[in-house]
Amino acid sequence: MWSRCSFGALRAHTHRYLLTPAFTQTVRFSCGTTTNMGAIGTRTVDTTERLAKLRELLKKPENNVKAFFVPSEDQHFSEYPAHSDERRAFISGFNGSAGCAIITLRDAFLFTDGRYFLQASQQLDSNWKLMKQGLPVEDVPTWQEFLSKHLEQGTRIGIDPTLISAADAESLKKSLEPRGSELVSLQQNPVDIVWGKDRPPCPHNSVFPLDIKYAAGETFQNKLQRLREEITKKNAVASVVTLLDEVAWLFNLRGTDIDFNPVFFAYAVVTPKEAILFMNDAQAQHSIKTFLGSDVEIRPYESFIPSLRQLTTTLGANKEKPMLLGDKTSLAVVEAIGQENAVLIPSPVAAMKAIKNKTEIEGFRKCHIRDGAALIRYFAWLEEQLNGGAELNESQAAAKLEEFRSELDLFRGLSFTTISSTGPNAAVIHYSPDPNDCAIIRKDQIYLCDSGGQYLDGTTDVTRTLHFGTPTDEEKRAFTRVLQGHISIDTAVFPIGTSGVDSFARRALWQEGWGNRYTFITPEYRHGTGHGVGHFLNVHEGPHGIGTRIAYNSTSLKAGMTVSNEPGYYADGRYGIRTESVVIVREAKTPNNFGNGYLCFERVTMCPIQTKLIDFSVLTAQEKEWLNSYHAETLEKVGPLLRNDRRALQWLERECSPV
Repeated sequence: MWSRCSFGALRAHTHRYLLTPAFTQTVRFSCGTTTNMGAIGTRTVDTTERLAKLRELLKKPENNVKAFFVPSEDQHFSEYPAHSDERRAFISGFNGSAGCAIITLRDAFLFTDGRYFLQASQQLDSNWKLMKQGLPVEDVPTWQEFLSKHLEQGTRIGIDPTLISAADAESLKKSLEPRGSELVSLQQNPVDIVWGKDRPPCPHNSVFPLDIKYAAGETFQNKLQRLREEITKKNAVASVVTLLDEVAWLFNLRGTDIDFNPVFFAYAVVTPKEAILFMNDAQAQHSIKTFLGSDVEIRPYESFIPSLRQLTTTLGANKEKPMLLGDKTSLAVVEAIGQENAVLIPSPVAAMKAIKNKTEIEGFRKCHIRDGAALIRYFAWLEEQLNGGAELNESQAAAKLEEFRSELDLFRGLSFTTISSTGPNAAVIHYSPDPNDCAIIRKDQIYLCDSGGQYLDGTTDVTRTLHFGTPTDEEKRAFTRVLQGHISIDTAVFPIGTSGVDSFARRALWQEGWGNRYTFITPEYRHGTGHGVGHFLNVHEGPHGIGTRIAYNSTSLKAGMTVSNEPGYYADGRYGIRTESVVIVREAKTPNNFGNGYLCFERVTMCPIQTKLIDFSVLTAQEKEWLNSYHAETLEKVGPLLRNDRRALQWLERECSPV
């Protein structure tokens, strides 16, 4: 059996609140950076000793491998793993959320994408070679291509089968066969052994039921019934649920095991007649058992794999009547069931969860209005402080924003570590300030703030870029082109079944010739235009989104989905710009209705877009009309919440003045 605890990135530095009803308790104040945001100036970790110990383990007879693959994911493929599940960051020193490591007996390679090139180059020591994925000019292979084409023939490659998806493993095995190489499932992850006693303990934090008035007005029994209907349609005997947010959504439960994400460690198996929830005994308190009642059997988390083997036999799973597994299920799960008894499909739970119902949508609208009030109070305060000559660093400012959010109704914590970045730090797409070593916010520099909150009635994610002094013409031009892309997405109308609207957001940037995403000089943006957003769940939610990823373009947008709208522009070493709001996909009313109908977006984020940064010479009349309409709506909805804060209300009224 594999332990569910494993390591990687050094974790966030910000004030945190427990994602529980008793949210006002501060959890900790620690140094470092979060898994998904790296800080400029973060000290490089010397990995010499760690790599030497790892290589000795790889050579041991029980392993006998010449390479080892270390992904970012935990066994549930969480975007934000627990501290105990951050292996890749531990062994490499790079703590961005995306990337993987390959260690051979002589070399070490770190693969990541364009969001993290700058961060990784600063954090990796001389033991590592940075593999900049997506740069054709450097002919960089994917990590899969590297394993299959760039290692010696006949190489035994070690893996932890709980940390690689069955789909990736199968594809990789086929690509290795022509060179006589093979994947080897190791009995124990060697990174865990190297980490040893310094490894953080596994979290077993509180779990609580989500009140039905927030849980979309839908009981977990109804959700189970919907899943059972999918099982019947697929002629299957059961559905195995392995992703934490899917388990939490399915049973209307929330937890506090993962920073920023209100989830808990669990698996689930649902059959036409029963539902089994595998969770830690200490978390299965009386309130949880009472809430679930006789509809759900609770078993220990550690019994999941043995139970799968037993259920496969008991249920008579076979090729004709298989168990349904989501496409992110680990190799270990498939091996326990037997490949012939399972079928990998896009998760039916993910598809159900992605489409929000009326209760959830209304929750999104309300929490974004409250969240907008906190943001406006923060920006008004920050401007006043800077104008008064105060010296504030990025971390101090982020802490103040969290303070404003913590005063809001239904607040349960941040949805990710705040990206509070000034000047060149704003060009690091997933930046997070180190409280012990971060920049002072300057009036003569761009300031980018990307932040969000978790509320019982929804999750927020918003980015605004401001300048508290006099922006340059170049900065205004770039800001305006980003704004035009943002407006283009916001106002888009497209046929049902459409997935590829990413180019709408990039068109204005391409008009400037800023469309080469594979250079470091005035690029557009090396990230997707939008990601799904959970309802008091993960701030990044699949399977849908707006971007060039295969997953995004294979999943069409549907009414009821929530997605971010966040084009950007990053001049490395100088400044960065991003404008982000959350929108809801809804049916569009068009003069004609040829085909199956049309969709559009409803914006729910309510926070002004700074007009000081706009170059009005390139803004069209229609775009000016959109801006005025948005600001009028923001003033109308958020203004009443600021009646007792004169400074914030005056700031809001000024920023929402018609152009």
